[in-house]
Amino acid sequence: MTDFSTRSLDELSVDEAGRPKAPPVPEATDIHRRQGRQLAAIHRHYLREMAQIGAVLARIEARDAPPEHLKQLVLSLDMAENFRAFGSLCGRECQVLKFHHDIESADMFPRIEAAGGGMFRAVVAKLKAEHEVVHELIIRLASAADTLAQDPSEENFAQAANIFRKLEEVVRSHFGYEETELAEAIGYYLGSI
Repeated sequence: MTDFSTRSLDELSVDEAGRPKAPPVPEATDIHRRQGRQLAAIHRHYLREMAQIGAVLARIEARDAPPEHLKQLVLSLDMAENFRAFGSLCGRECQVLKFHHDIESADMFPRIEAAGGGMFRAVVAKLKAEHEVVHELIIRLASAADTLAQDPSEENFAQAANIFRKLEEVVRSHFGYEETELAEAIGYYLGSI
């Protein structure tokens, strides 16, 4: 694992240009591709929760809600509650996303690599590296939300908002890459998720 804790927010990215392409799975049918796209439905759930945080940030920016609402929301989302059960620093929303990534890294990715005879090794390695960036951003957002709730200054709000926007940008990009590159492989090699 890479230590991202000392990197600046701008350095936490997913390097879209350096993403390898997955090989086609010639035997995959439309049914397999449809099964593989089930991952997108799971991702949409996380993106809806992120949109809730974004809406709260916008309300705080517009002075329609106090900064404490951000912490309350982050700690009350589905992802945060599950993550809290597993010892995360940022609560349930973060726990669920981390748990989702842990399942992919420990189960789904190795199964795709093995079934594909190693053809997906580069894509899987890139996705795992991106998981680490997402997790660092989640930890930073939780910390920034705590700081903001304790001291609702403009500076602390700006920090939390910047981290959130970076997290949202990275997660959207990561999900899109994963869905695009692995849909056939998930459907064909795993049947569904």
